[in-house]
Amino acid sequence: MTTTAAFNAPNAALPPIRSLPEAIEVVAGPSAVGQRTDRFLADAIGTLSRSRVKSLMQNGAVLRDNVALRDPAEPVRPGAVFIVQPPAAIAARPEPQLIPFEILHEDADLIVLDKPAGLVVHPAPGNEDGTLVNALLAHCGDSLPGIGGERRPGIVHRLDKDTTGIMVIAKTEQALAKLSAAFAARDIDRAYHALVWGVPNPPSGEIEGAIGRDPRERKRMAVVARGGKPALTRYRTRRTWPSPVTLIECLLATGRTHQIRVHLASAGHPVVGDPVYLRRVPAAAKALTSPVRAALLDFPRQALHAARLGFAHPRTGRALLFERPVPADMAALVQALDCQAGNPSFS
Repeated sequence: MTTTAAFNAPNAALPPIRSLPEAIEVVAGPSAVGQRTDRFLADAIGTLSRSRVKSLMQNGAVLRDNVALRDPAEPVRPGAVFIVQPPAAIAARPEPQLIPFEILHEDADLIVLDKPAGLVVHPAPGNEDGTLVNALLAHCGDSLPGIGGERRPGIVHRLDKDTTGIMVIAKTEQALAKLSAAFAARDIDRAYHALVWGVPNPPSGEIEGAIGRDPRERKRMAVVARGGKPALTRYRTRRTWPSPVTLIECLLATGRTHQIRVHLASAGHPVVGDPVYLRRVPAAAKALTSPVRAALLDFPRQALHAARLGFAHPRTGRALLFERPVPADMAALVQALDCQAGNPSFS
């Protein structure tokens, strides 16, 4: 539906509405001249926030006099005609999609799988399909929808898009409730393997620090002095090389967003390849030979893997434990480090 309005000021009355398909049309009146376009359109439309209008503009979904206008701060011109084209509404329930994933265990109550890199767990803005949820709906058919909500059916916990490793998915409401409670109570055995820059000292220990939104960059998390949630990560060194890269194991005492990545970066040991928390080339990289240095610096994702997951079966109570080695891309980095150190073996 298209709303057409000659809009002058935030509290001016809007003229009658007329309909055009899939767009909102706004005509600037004389007193609107000079206002920021994003603020003017948000006030005129009434159902879109200023940040939403800004996002639409930056994505080319706002036309001024039939030309895409991408600068939210552009002053309104007299008589300008704006067409705002929000994307079509997204169905509440994701569609099943045939996306391959490796199943480690499946029964009537749950699925344990090894998530590959690049697979988003559940639909969200920017990743509306092609997710693990879409794959699960295709795999499980009609047995999964509705479990835990339509947008994330059966999801007990999540891994970041480019973090690999073991996940458990609930197939019944009872399994979802019991597994969610176990995760909330930290009654779960889970370990992550990460390749990090530098050599932690001491080789094992704890990293503690509240995690919240980075006050300077809201899309990132950070260790913050106030307003964050308490977080504790335990770590131990698994392998070192005569080079400034270490393979460590991390255990989560809490489960905050990006916790391992944030804590390791705050301790001076960011995860190799991390696109968010590795902000500059580490000085330690200078000690590496060219092929290995390039392999580490060009690694296209965070080198982080959920290697172990243990829990009590939600129906039988039987102890289940699953372990997976690091995936091929991380194993290749380890082999490159071994070769540089004169020890080409890796197990």
